[in-house]
Amino acid sequence: MISEINIEDYLQSFADIPTIDVRSPSEFLKGHIPGATSIPLFSDEERAHIGTVYLRQSQEGAMRLGYKYANPKSEYYISKAREIAPQNKAVIHCWRGGMRSLTFAELLEKNGFSEVFVINDGYKAFRKYALDSFKRIARLCILGGYTGSGKTEILNLLIEEGIQVIDLEKLANHKGSVFGGINKGTQPTTEQFENDIFWQWDKMDLSKPIFLEDESQSIGSVNIPVNLFGRMNEEPVIFLEIPKEERAKFLVTEYADCDRIALAAAIKKISKRLGDLNTRKALEWLEKENFYEVALLTLSYYDKSYKEVLLHRNPKLVHTIKLKDTNHKENAKIVKEIIKNSHLSCCAERH
Repeated sequence: MISEINIEDYLQSFADIPTIDVRSPSEFLKGHIPGATSIPLFSDEERAHIGTVYLRQSQEGAMRLGYKYANPKSEYYISKAREIAPQNKAVIHCWRGGMRSLTFAELLEKNGFSEVFVINDGYKAFRKYALDSFKRIARLCILGGYTGSGKTEILNLLIEEGIQVIDLEKLANHKGSVFGGINKGTQPTTEQFENDIFWQWDKMDLSKPIFLEDESQSIGSVNIPVNLFGRMNEEPVIFLEIPKEERAKFLVTEYADCDRIALAAAIKKISKRLGDLNTRKALEWLEKENFYEVALLTLSYYDKSYKEVLLHRNPKLVHTIKLKDTNHKENAKIVKEIIKNSHLSCCAERH
């Protein structure tokens, strides 16, 4: 049986059923529903050819060409679908719930699938729902602090305590600075990054505090969704103030094992802000493997940049905590106590 479902129904009741994305490989790579599996009805080249026929000839001609491409691959589609959905239940979608998803759904139904669900308006509906979701009223609290404060480590400890956290840097596969992509591998596309944030966001209790790390809108090559980023800039900040020397020690543990060429390239990327003299010094210290001095020099740039950003925030919403070092466990306990006792709007109970 084939049933059509809307995106709200899918997210509430059907997201645990194996989801098959029948769009082309490049469409899937650009962005997809988290957890969905790609079984493209057409290759990128086939899809382009069908589109050309549709535009230059007719819809009927494009459909005939589509069947010509798809029919010889029917056994492959069925075999792959059974691997993904051994219970013979699946959710299917294409870009906007058109011929591709319906054709695939009919094929599965004819070959033993007991329940096949097609998402109305397909991935297009998912994208609209995901981006609109960041307009919802939520209790955000931002964890800020100069570079090297160990904010990510603290957020991970808060997660262990059952506190709601969205780790943007983990989802972006990047630590945010010019050094943040070293040893990290490929980042997702911005579209997929947005989808992945939404996938966590949609499961959060928006009536309770949600912690995020203070970020610029760009994290490496990806961007935080506009509506979410705008909200983040208007929410309370718990700002960790830790001596530069202690933060430099922490950065040494983070980056000392990284590729020297990559570190040198990162230093050169901020050379205009560091200045020629400091850039040369940083590269010399790097050559001598004096990573502590490299960290101190680069922090002079990052601290200044962060101060400039902080000036644009409402000072009444910035709650500064002076900490002696980067002992993440102790600092996480302090942050947790602030969450428990604070009257910050993100943390305080609402009646």
